[in-house]
Amino acid sequence: MLTLIVLICCALVGVALLLNLYRLIQGPSVLDRILALDTMYINSIALIVLLGLFFGSPLYFEGALLIAMLGFVSTAALCKYLLRGDIIE
Repeated sequence: MLTLIVLICCALVGVALLLNLYRLIQGPSVLDRILALDTMYINSIALIVLLGLFFGSPLYFEGALLIAMLGFVSTAALCKYLLRGDIIE
């Protein structure tokens, strides 16, 4: 029963990733695209954690942690670039 629920959740997160990709490509402004990219990071972390539950491997959780750190740094860098025009002062 848990396997079926994890698979259904993977499918729903996959649909959310596709919708985020649509927003990333068709976003009306740069801020919408950055928000879509940040949401894609979060959804990919959820998908990797669900796959870790499905396969029962702790390696997926370490990968999710790395993607979370990269997502935070890249979103902060993009926002700082939009606000100030440069990343490093």
